[in-house]
Amino acid sequence: MSPRNSFAEAARTRTRIVLTAVDEASSVGLEGLTIGSLADRLAMSKAGVVGPFGSRENLQRAALEQAGQIFRATVLAPLEQLPPGAARLARLIDAWIDYLAECPFPGGCFVTAASTELDGRPGALRDRLRTIVADWRTYLTAEITAAQQETSTSPCPPDEIATVLIGISMSVNQEIQLLDDASAAQRGRAAMRQAAGLPAES
Repeated sequence: MSPRNSFAEAARTRTRIVLTAVDEASSVGLEGLTIGSLADRLAMSKAGVVGPFGSRENLQRAALEQAGQIFRATVLAPLEQLPPGAARLARLIDAWIDYLAECPFPGGCFVTAASTELDGRPGALRDRLRTIVADWRTYLTAEITAAQQETSTSPCPPDEIATVLIGISMSVNQEIQLLDDASAAQRGRAAMRQAAGLPAES
Protein backbone atom coordinates (compact mmCIF):
# COMPACT_ATOMS: atom_id res chain seq x y z
CA MET A 1 0.00 0.00 0.00
CA SER A 2 1.37 3.43 -0.97
CA PRO A 3 1.87 6.10 1.73
CA ARG A 4 -1.03 8.10 0.24
CA ASN A 5 -3.39 5.13 0.34
CA SER A 6 -2.21 4.26 3.83
CA PHE A 7 -2.94 7.79 5.01
CA ALA A 8 -6.40 7.75 3.41
CA GLU A 9 -7.21 4.41 5.00
CA ALA A 10 -6.08 5.67 8.41
CA ALA A 11 -8.30 8.74 8.00
CA ARG A 12 -11.28 6.58 7.06
CA THR A 13 -10.69 4.35 10.08
CA ARG A 14 -10.47 7.36 12.38
CA THR A 15 -13.70 8.78 10.99
CA ARG A 16 -15.45 5.44 11.43
CA ILE A 17 -14.31 5.25 15.05
CA VAL A 18 -15.44 8.81 15.78
CA LEU A 19 -18.86 8.36 14.20
CA THR A 20 -19.40 5.15 16.15
CA ALA A 21 -18.27 6.91 19.32
CA VAL A 22 -20.75 9.73 18.71
CA ASP A 23 -23.55 7.23 18.16
CA GLU A 24 -22.72 5.30 21.32
CA ALA A 25 -22.05 8.33 23.52
CA SER A 26 -25.41 9.74 22.49
CA SER A 27 -27.02 6.82 24.28
CA VAL A 28 -24.64 6.06 27.17
CA GLY A 29 -22.99 9.45 27.70
CA LEU A 30 -19.42 10.54 27.09
CA GLU A 31 -18.32 9.10 30.43
CA GLY A 32 -20.06 5.83 29.57
CA LEU A 33 -18.08 5.53 26.36
CA THR A 34 -15.58 2.68 26.67
CA ILE A 35 -12.83 1.52 24.39
CA GLY A 36 -13.97 -2.07 24.87
CA SER A 37 -17.53 -1.46 23.69
CA LEU A 38 -16.30 0.47 20.66
CA ALA A 39 -13.84 -2.27 19.82
CA ASP A 40 -16.66 -4.82 19.93
CA ARG A 41 -18.93 -2.72 17.71
CA LEU A 42 -16.17 -2.00 15.20
CA ALA A 43 -14.66 -5.51 15.29
CA MET A 44 -11.30 -3.95 16.11
CA SER A 45 -8.74 -4.37 18.86
CA LYS A 46 -8.78 -1.93 21.78
CA ALA A 47 -5.34 -0.70 20.71
CA GLY A 48 -6.64 -0.12 17.19
CA VAL A 49 -9.54 1.97 18.50
CA VAL A 50 -7.59 4.18 20.89
CA GLY A 51 -4.43 4.34 18.78
CA PRO A 52 -5.45 7.19 16.44
CA PHE A 53 -6.36 9.37 19.43
CA GLY A 54 -3.73 8.53 22.03
CA SER A 55 -6.18 8.37 24.93
CA ARG A 56 -9.83 7.78 25.82
CA GLU A 57 -10.21 11.47 26.73
CA ASN A 58 -8.99 12.52 23.27
CA LEU A 59 -11.49 10.11 21.71
CA GLN A 60 -14.26 11.60 23.86
CA ARG A 61 -13.26 15.08 22.73
CA ALA A 62 -13.21 13.96 19.09
CA ALA A 63 -16.76 12.64 19.53
CA LEU A 64 -17.85 15.95 21.05
CA GLU A 65 -16.27 17.92 18.20
CA GLN A 66 -17.91 15.66 15.61
CA ALA A 67 -21.31 16.11 17.22
CA GLY A 68 -20.82 19.88 17.05
CA GLN A 69 -19.91 19.65 13.38
CA ILE A 70 -23.05 17.64 12.66
CA PHE A 71 -25.19 20.27 14.41
CA ARG A 72 -23.55 23.09 12.47
CA ALA A 73 -23.93 21.28 9.16
CA THR A 74 -27.57 20.46 9.86
CA VAL A 75 -28.79 23.70 11.43
CA LEU A 76 -26.41 26.53 10.55
CA ALA A 77 -24.88 25.78 7.16
CA PRO A 78 -28.20 26.09 5.27
CA LEU A 79 -28.53 29.67 6.57
CA GLU A 80 -25.23 30.96 5.24
CA GLN A 81 -26.71 32.49 2.08
CA LEU A 82 -29.39 34.42 3.97
CA PRO A 83 -28.73 37.92 5.32
CA PRO A 84 -29.11 38.42 9.08
CA GLY A 85 -32.63 39.40 10.09
CA ALA A 86 -36.05 38.10 10.98
CA ALA A 87 -36.29 35.69 8.04
CA ARG A 88 -33.00 34.07 8.91
CA LEU A 89 -33.91 33.78 12.60
CA ALA A 90 -37.18 32.12 11.61
CA ARG A 91 -35.28 29.68 9.40
CA LEU A 92 -32.84 29.04 12.23
CA ILE A 93 -35.68 28.19 14.60
CA ASP A 94 -37.25 25.88 12.02
CA ALA A 95 -33.94 24.10 11.37
CA TRP A 96 -33.27 23.81 15.10
CA ILE A 97 -36.66 22.26 15.80
CA ASP A 98 -36.33 19.94 12.79
CA TYR A 99 -32.96 18.82 14.14
CA LEU A 100 -34.57 17.95 17.48
CA ALA A 101 -37.54 16.21 15.85
CA GLU A 102 -35.43 14.16 13.44
CA CYS A 103 -32.26 14.03 15.47
CA PRO A 104 -29.21 12.38 13.88
CA PHE A 105 -28.24 11.02 17.31
CA PRO A 106 -30.14 8.08 18.83
CA GLY A 107 -30.15 9.71 22.28
CA GLY A 108 -31.36 13.12 21.14
CA CYS A 109 -29.45 16.40 21.15
CA PHE A 110 -25.85 15.47 21.91
CA VAL A 111 -24.84 18.79 23.46
CA THR A 112 -27.92 18.91 25.69
CA ALA A 113 -27.16 15.43 27.01
CA ALA A 114 -23.46 16.21 27.43
CA SER A 115 -24.28 19.46 29.26
CA THR A 116 -26.41 17.59 31.78
CA GLU A 117 -23.72 14.95 32.18
CA LEU A 118 -20.66 17.19 32.47
CA ASP A 119 -21.89 20.44 34.02
CA GLY A 120 -20.62 19.49 37.47
CA ARG A 121 -17.50 17.60 36.42
CA PRO A 122 -14.44 19.84 36.09
CA GLY A 123 -11.93 18.88 33.44
CA ALA A 124 -10.76 19.47 29.89
CA LEU A 125 -13.86 17.87 28.35
CA ARG A 126 -16.19 20.10 30.34
CA ASP A 127 -14.07 23.13 29.45
CA ARG A 128 -14.39 22.38 25.75
CA LEU A 129 -18.14 21.79 26.06
CA ARG A 130 -18.49 25.09 27.88
CA THR A 131 -16.78 26.88 24.99
CA ILE A 132 -19.05 25.17 22.45
CA VAL A 133 -22.18 26.16 24.40
CA ALA A 134 -20.95 29.72 24.97
CA ASP A 135 -20.13 30.13 21.25
CA TRP A 136 -23.60 28.87 20.30
CA ARG A 137 -25.22 31.29 22.74
CA THR A 138 -23.18 34.18 21.31
CA TYR A 139 -24.20 33.21 17.76
CA LEU A 140 -27.87 32.91 18.73
CA THR A 141 -27.86 36.26 20.54
CA ALA A 142 -26.37 37.95 17.48
CA GLU A 143 -29.09 36.46 15.27
CA ILE A 144 -31.79 37.69 17.66
CA THR A 145 -30.20 41.15 17.76
CA ALA A 146 -30.24 41.36 13.96
CA ALA A 147 -33.87 40.30 13.82
CA GLN A 148 -34.86 42.89 16.44
CA GLN A 149 -33.09 45.65 14.54
CA GLU A 150 -35.17 44.77 11.51
CA THR A 151 -38.57 44.33 13.16
CA SER A 152 -38.45 46.29 16.45
CA THR A 153 -41.23 44.04 17.76
CA SER A 154 -39.74 42.66 20.98
CA PRO A 155 -38.78 44.78 24.01
CA CYS A 156 -36.84 41.93 25.60
CA PRO A 157 -33.03 42.03 25.53
CA PRO A 158 -31.54 39.54 23.02
CA ASP A 159 -29.64 37.61 25.70
CA GLU A 160 -32.88 37.02 27.61
CA ILE A 161 -34.57 35.73 24.47
CA ALA A 162 -31.59 33.46 23.83
CA THR A 163 -32.03 31.98 27.31
CA VAL A 164 -35.73 31.34 26.60
CA LEU A 165 -35.04 29.73 23.21
CA ILE A 166 -32.37 27.46 24.64
CA GLY A 167 -34.69 26.49 27.47
CA ILE A 168 -37.46 25.66 25.03
CA SER A 169 -35.10 23.54 22.95
CA MET A 170 -34.04 21.54 26.01
CA SER A 171 -37.68 21.00 26.96
CA VAL A 172 -38.58 19.90 23.42
CA ASN A 173 -35.64 17.49 23.38
CA GLN A 174 -36.84 15.96 26.67
CA GLU A 175 -40.44 15.68 25.52
CA ILE A 176 -39.41 14.00 22.28
CA GLN A 177 -36.83 11.64 23.79
CA LEU A 178 -38.31 10.85 27.21
CA LEU A 179 -42.04 11.33 26.70
CA ASP A 180 -42.18 10.29 23.04
CA ASP A 181 -44.47 13.28 22.45
CA ALA A 182 -45.16 13.68 18.74
CA SER A 183 -46.59 17.18 19.25
CA ALA A 184 -43.56 18.56 21.10
CA ALA A 185 -41.83 19.90 18.01
CA GLN A 186 -44.88 21.83 16.84
CA ARG A 187 -45.37 23.39 20.27
CA GLY A 188 -41.69 24.20 20.57
CA ARG A 189 -41.61 25.89 17.17
CA ALA A 190 -44.61 28.06 18.07
CA ALA A 191 -43.16 28.93 21.48
CA MET A 192 -39.78 29.87 20.01
CA ARG A 193 -41.33 32.10 17.36
CA GLN A 194 -43.47 33.83 19.96
CA ALA A 195 -40.52 34.35 22.29
CA ALA A 196 -38.45 35.79 19.45
CA GLY A 197 -41.22 38.18 18.39
CA LEU A 198 -41.70 36.45 15.05
CA PRO A 199 -45.03 35.80 13.33
CA ALA A 200 -46.60 32.38 13.85
CA GLU A 201 -45.78 29.76 11.26
CA SER A 202 -48.12 30.06 8.29
